[in-house]
Amino acid sequence: MAAGLAATLPGAALVCVAAGYALAAAWLSRRKPAQGGAMAAIAATPVSVLKPLCGAEPRLYANLASFCRQRHPCYQLVFGVRAADDPAIAVVARLRRDFPACDIALVIDPRVHGSNLKVSNLINLSGAARHDALVIADSDVAVAPDYLARVTAPLADAGVGVVTCLYRGHAIGGFWSRLGAQFIDDWFVPAVRIAHAGGSRRFAFGATIALRREALAAIGGFGALRDRLADDFWLGELTRRLGLRTVLSEVVVTTDITEDRFTLLWRHELRWMRTIASLNPTGYAFSFVTFTWPMLALGVWLAPLPLAIAAAVVGGMARSVLAGSVAAALRAPLRDGLLLACWALALAGKRVRWREQVLSVHDRHHSGRAPALFPASLSQAGEGLGERASAATQFSPDTQPFTGIHTKRPL
Repeated sequence: MAAGLAATLPGAALVCVAAGYALAAAWLSRRKPAQGGAMAAIAATPVSVLKPLCGAEPRLYANLASFCRQRHPCYQLVFGVRAADDPAIAVVARLRRDFPACDIALVIDPRVHGSNLKVSNLINLSGAARHDALVIADSDVAVAPDYLARVTAPLADAGVGVVTCLYRGHAIGGFWSRLGAQFIDDWFVPAVRIAHAGGSRRFAFGATIALRREALAAIGGFGALRDRLADDFWLGELTRRLGLRTVLSEVVVTTDITEDRFTLLWRHELRWMRTIASLNPTGYAFSFVTFTWPMLALGVWLAPLPLAIAAAVVGGMARSVLAGSVAAALRAPLRDGLLLACWALALAGKRVRWREQVLSVHDRHHSGRAPALFPASLSQAGEGLGERASAATQFSPDTQPFTGIHTKRPL
């Protein structure tokens, strides 16, 4: 009998841990964050918003226009692209026509400074930023009119290094994009909230990072990130190493989820998972307990005891509350099952596909060279399934021509 009880203990423990996590995630996701009180102190501080662009995303104009509608007395938008024929240029031109009072700069510069092309873009466009408070935000993010005032408010404290924001998914591509939004809303965001409630501050998200120019200079500028895959995380990490704090703003922005096919969604999530695993291998290895439905099912199968079954029922109810709607709750078992499969595959692979690049998850620290760029075939179903490079082009960071266009030049 003792042997039988010992055999069921791991299953019972798994059910209890998974159910406890689901309860904590549901509670923290429904709790309203405390509002900051320092907004007025910094609302008048001039801000430059840095927006690296690449291509015409489905809702690019709408997302960028939300930054043009800010209730802030003095801010500048600096957009940057790598190619003179980038479709995003036409979107910026439309913004200038529709928001003539908005201070907008556009920089076109093909120079490459390292393996991370987004950071290369930031390096190229940052020279056009006129203000000491900086906000870096991804191109697929939409924000409320009070966003700038609220996210820059904590910078009034000299001990703050970066301010960052959580984000919710905005599905615009059908079933698979809705499932992708649940990756963010049901798994990623609750995990961050639980880590934050436990005292962790080891995060920074590309959806929004606000910092002072002096803090950026102290870590070596954007050049310190040029060979980092997870540039957003490292921007926060390097400032923390200076003794500065990371603040998680109460602001939550919206990011588009556009993947309308399973293969596209799978590649995107596999890149996220492998990046997370590269930053915190130990924590990632134990994160399987956060995939609620598979863990509850496995635990009950291993320990078909009344207590384990009751815990599984509670965990399932909490997971359904976390989903936020009946339709999302019905998708939750599939969502959690795919998370588990992606988690397992990410443990084995070391490469990710990011736009037109195939990169290693291991950072190449200040190599001075750009990576080989491999055509990313949309027919491939996963990043870790025997990827092959059919062609490669090497870029030099020092030999590319420069073209700069500033719609409003620095004073």
